Amino acid sequence: MLLFFTLGLLIHFVFFASIFDIYFTSPLVHGMTPQFTPLPPPARRLVLFVADGLRADALYELDENGNSRAPFIRNIIMHEGSWGISHTRVPTESRPGHVALIAGFYEDVSAVAKGWKENPVEFDSLFNESKYTWSWGSPDILPMFAKGASGDHVYTYSYDAKREDFGAQDATKLDTWVFDNVKDFFHHARNNQSLFSKINEEKIVFFLHLLGIDTNGHAHRPSSRDYKHNIKKVDDGVKEIVSMFNHFYGNDGKTTFIFTSDHGMTDWGSHGAGHPSETLTPLVTWGAGIKYPQRVSAQQFDDAFLKEWRLENWKRLDVNQADIAPLMTSLIGVPFPLNSVGILPVDYLNNTDLFKAESMFTNAVQILEQFKVKMTQKKEVTLPFLFTPFKFQVIQDLVVSVLTYPLSHFVGYLLAFTLGIEVLVLSFFYRYMLTAGLTAFAAWPFLTRLWTRAKMTSLSWTFFSLLLAVFPLMPVVGRKPDISLVMGAGLLVLLLSLCVVTSLMKRKDSFIKEELLVHLLQVLSTVLSMYVVYSTQSSLLRKQGLPLMNQIISWATLASSLVVPLLSSPVLFQRLFSILLSLMSTYLLLSTGYEALFPLVLSCLMFVWINIEQETLQQSGVCCKQKLTSIQFSYNTDITQFRQLYLDDIRRAFFLVFFLVTAFFGTGNIASINSFDLASVYCFLTVFSPFMMGALMMWKILIPFVLVMCAFEAVQLTTQLSSKSLFLIVLVISDIMALHFFFLVKDYGSWLDIGTRLWMLSDPGLDLNLLHAIRACISHYVIVMSMTIFLVFLNGLAQLLTTKKLRLCGKPKSHFM
Repeated sequence: MLLFFTLGLLIHFVFFASIFDIYFTSPLVHGMTPQFTPLPPPARRLVLFVADGLRADALYELDENGNSRAPFIRNIIMHEGSWGISHTRVPTESRPGHVALIAGFYEDVSAVAKGWKENPVEFDSLFNESKYTWSWGSPDILPMFAKGASGDHVYTYSYDAKREDFGAQDATKLDTWVFDNVKDFFHHARNNQSLFSKINEEKIVFFLHLLGIDTNGHAHRPSSRDYKHNIKKVDDGVKEIVSMFNHFYGNDGKTTFIFTSDHGMTDWGSHGAGHPSETLTPLVTWGAGIKYPQRVSAQQFDDAFLKEWRLENWKRLDVNQADIAPLMTSLIGVPFPLNSVGILPVDYLNNTDLFKAESMFTNAVQILEQFKVKMTQKKEVTLPFLFTPFKFQVIQDLVVSVLTYPLSHFVGYLLAFTLGIEVLVLSFFYRYMLTAGLTAFAAWPFLTRLWTRAKMTSLSWTFFSLLLAVFPLMPVVGRKPDISLVMGAGLLVLLLSLCVVTSLMKRKDSFIKEELLVHLLQVLSTVLSMYVVYSTQSSLLRKQGLPLMNQIISWATLASSLVVPLLSSPVLFQRLFSILLSLMSTYLLLSTGYEALFPLVLSCLMFVWINIEQETLQQSGVCCKQKLTSIQFSYNTDITQFRQLYLDDIRRAFFLVFFLVTAFFGTGNIASINSFDLASVYCFLTVFSPFMMGALMMWKILIPFVLVMCAFEAVQLTTQLSSKSLFLIVLVISDIMALHFFFLVKDYGSWLDIGTRLWMLSDPGLDLNLLHAIRACISHYVIVMSMTIFLVFLNGLAQLLTTKKLRLCGKPKSHFM
């Protein structure tokens, strides 16, 4: 049995890794010949401004007084250059956005295993092809273009990472730092002959990365005064830099200016998915080689932005974000980035037809070179009879076989099981399917004899199932933070604790003092968590940052959350309640709204589940009913007490899988960073640290899982169900789900598309292409294939939390059933 179980785990590890080899190997190739336009370029130098996190509407729209937030850039649009919307692709994050702008290709799928700060593979870029590039800005962005650049010609100037503090007073200082350092750089160049000669060369690039708008958007939302004021600051800074360049180079007319953004931002201050507020970014160009403004009488677009922005008479030229890279290379005459897939937007060019034609031809040859190298590489590693050209009239051989069985109890059970599997699969795309499943759970006691045998337990099960079913219908966590709901959840925990402490004080056994002390300690921890959440929120609103004492209390609460439960009694309900109190203290610190109520409601349902499973066991006549108040968790469980599997155990395993999926998606989408608000970790830290913040968010996700698994430990104990038997059933369920997802895997789309489904269908402002394309990607497959492996880890953690006993003093005692 152990051999087969180990072999099964090994096979699933292989399947788990196969998805990365099949779908998520980097598509980038190397060995292409550089391609550049042979004709003289219109510009000697290019200045690229990237306002991180700037939405198109935030720049182009007029304020309530009819004035522009960026008067200098609007004047450029009307009198000096060309403009449009740059359509970014998902994931709308900083690293893929800048790669698209500067290297001309979209998110490398192998980045999923590297993180958005790393270069999964070496790639070519505009900076690498330039003679010299000087860049100023964030330490998160600049190094990835200097890393791997051939030679020593890409120079970076970054501020300290600690400046990227979402709780700081004024994020506009990040942009002021960039503008000031560029001015100092040119002032220094006048007295440095070597530097002066370099910046007077041709084919050079100056890159200004402006992070203030993005930081203010995360901290205060794009509708805030801080975000809008930062746009004005950037506009003023760009005006000064342009004036300085023109003066320094004697108005020689050989400088091209590009102003754009890497991505936008949602109204609730996040980005990463495909909402128009995230994918529509501004593009304004002027200077050498750029067309002057074109007055038109009418323009045809599917949106109403032109009228809203009062720019209907100035020709709008939209591009895809990767198209900006070939535009910049053609303007200064450097080779197109080798991995670029961008298409040159010739409508922006103010040059001869010959120059445009040569540039378009060079662009096409450069893309063709990638295909040739890719084809050669495939031929080298593929058997000749397997390497065949793709044919367009393709036949999909789909055989649908419907087996008809006689109507019986077994077939009915099989149909119910199949329907349940499909509900689980659909819940990965549509969260409201969890609501449908939980509603069916609520009706379950009334379809069996449970209602006649245990009315109060059945009613409790129905009530908490319906209450839990409300959460998947609510907005994704982070969009509408509400600290009052967090405080309300804390008060409910305190009220529940008061009832338990009261019951403990009525007992007269040897454990009373120690247990009472542990519960009082947990109550104090809950009170402190509520205080920290409230005071941190108030401090950040006053822009005073995160108080040090609050930070210390938060980390201390997190560190003690897995230790304090071990001091409580191993009696079943007392230990489970102690685990709930400790984990809720941490969860409150990581909550921003209604999700603080989720683990509390989930735990109540788990307590009822333990009771109702014992009722079903008695109903089936498997064993006599034990008193739950007398059952204790024990690590040394007698294996002879385990029983053989019954048909009803499939339902128990399905319940476990369903509750785990509910823990995944009950309050959001764990596969998308867009589902989480950075405000969730502000009680622990406000200085930007992606890995630390990610770890805290991951622990927030795991807490509901731990609660479910601890409850199932109790179910296994009271029903004598073997863990190995359970894993065999879960293995079958997860494999059936995996078959659905394996053939739906896509290696393109946003982290939101990769994570769950296209987007929330209720949003009317979405891209229609997304609405009609279901993309179940890597996260679906990984989640279900790793479910068995994940259960082993969770089961071990649950066993530790439920069976281990520590004492405040003296030797530990052993507890047996």
